Amino acid sequence: MANTPQSKKRARQNERRQDVNKARRSRIRTYLRKVEEALASGDQGAAATALKSAQPELARGITKGVLHKNTVARKMSRLSARVKALAVA
Repeated sequence: MANTPQSKKRARQNERRQDVNKARRSRIRTYLRKVEEALASGDQGAAATALKSAQPELARGITKGVLHKNTVARKMSRLSARVKALAVA
């Protein structure tokens, strides 16, 4: 339990930051889900468009400290490989 004024303030800040980060993570997951749904439908054009719109959101997740840069790099790489594989298939 926070006792000092500073620790009480930090607890309040952490609660607000948690809400903001939760919203950001949720937004990123929504964009990723749209890419996954487009991939599942087999529509390469829709998948490429969804991926193109998801990339800035993922990059924003890095700059805001919600996601690690290697995690985002891995996700983008795997998704773009799957979109590219749809074009071949």
